[in-house]
Amino acid sequence: MTTTEELSRFVQSVSIDGFSADTREELKKRMLDTAGIGINALGAEPVDAVHRTVQRANPGDDSTLWGRDETASAVGAAMHNTALTRYLDFMDSFLAPGETPHPSDNIGAVVAAAEAVDASGEALLKGIGVAYEVQGELAWNAPVRDKGWDHVTHTVVSATCGVAKVLGLDAETTRNAIGIAGTAHNALRVTRTGGINEWKGIASANAARNAVYAALLASEGMEGPENLFEGQKGWKQVISGEFEVDLDSGCTRVHDVMTKRYVAETYAQSAVEGVIELAEQENIDGSDVELIDLETFAGAKLIIGGGEGDRHTVETKAQADHSLPYMLAAALLDREMGNAQYEPERIDRDDVQYLLRHVTVEEDRAFTDRFEAGEMPARVTIELEDGTTHVVEKDAFQGHPTNPMSWDQVESKFHDTAGTSIDEDRRDDIVATIRDLESHAIKDLVTLLA
Repeated sequence: MTTTEELSRFVQSVSIDGFSADTREELKKRMLDTAGIGINALGAEPVDAVHRTVQRANPGDDSTLWGRDETASAVGAAMHNTALTRYLDFMDSFLAPGETPHPSDNIGAVVAAAEAVDASGEALLKGIGVAYEVQGELAWNAPVRDKGWDHVTHTVVSATCGVAKVLGLDAETTRNAIGIAGTAHNALRVTRTGGINEWKGIASANAARNAVYAALLASEGMEGPENLFEGQKGWKQVISGEFEVDLDSGCTRVHDVMTKRYVAETYAQSAVEGVIELAEQENIDGSDVELIDLETFAGAKLIIGGGEGDRHTVETKAQADHSLPYMLAAALLDREMGNAQYEPERIDRDDVQYLLRHVTVEEDRAFTDRFEAGEMPARVTIELEDGTTHVVEKDAFQGHPTNPMSWDQVESKFHDTAGTSIDEDRRDDIVATIRDLESHAIKDLVTLLA
């Protein structure tokens, strides 16, 4: 039986010596990808709203606000920096049969806490490894989506574990921190159902903030429920049901994390890649398209294909990046799926609004079985007005764990994303610092990110 004490003992057990060279590199890829995406989100209004709130509610000089040349408390920095890294929906994802969280949601919290105690780069790497391992194991063994809970219900626990590691909390204090975080901060799935709004992209920032706050409370002597998972009316009884985790002190779950190639919801990646390839190969003109039909797996149909609310009504970015009809229509028309496809004037344009209403999404049960076996299958059929039909089928995409991006590919993505705000010399310095993180202090990295 998985217990709160088991998670606490795991946090204590993790050592940098237990990380393979491949695991270290994967963790560094996650950090580099996350930093670039966060910088790219500067200026987005929901992120600016978080920034203004942090300025008012969480002033301080503990931790850096990325891209702002400002500081805040560690709690405020965790909220702000996680809002940056999550808002664009370009972050990584962990692919489990019943849950698809975004482990990079942990990074802002762990970095903020590490900076507050002047931690080493090596300590930061351990904290992020802990968070990714816990997030992956909870997603795989204790999915909560179908029970009405949002995946950031896992994030507040995993981030607390990572923060506890970089703060150097002992086993008892870590157990209290996990108990506080997991008891008080459970999020409802309504965030991602029906008419989606901007909280979808900020909810994990709230979880990151709560994780740091819980760990800081515990570090000051606050007791929490030491039986969060196994206790009467605890997490298992109320949130998840029974489950077992198999936590690896080598933190290898990071190898099961995907990197997004497109600015699109996780489950759309294969379909978007397929549509763009087909449109380019066949030189398809969007005005000639009669129908785009997607056959996909159950999770994609549920979340972004219409199973949790109409996805043909698209007026905002938050709705667009969770609408398969919009993403497939825009990808076909523009041969791309980046930030430009979510600008208000692009969303409102007649060509995409017309075409998205001619997109159908259906589940193929064989594809659901293949997804649960580790693929991300999609079959796209495009019918033209003259009766011509084009078909493409994908089992994964560039960035999927079966086809992972190399360091050079992640670095190229970083330069594309961070290049909106940071000059090439500084970007090169960030890349070099993360690549050799064990030889640096956390301040070396956050000074560059400021």
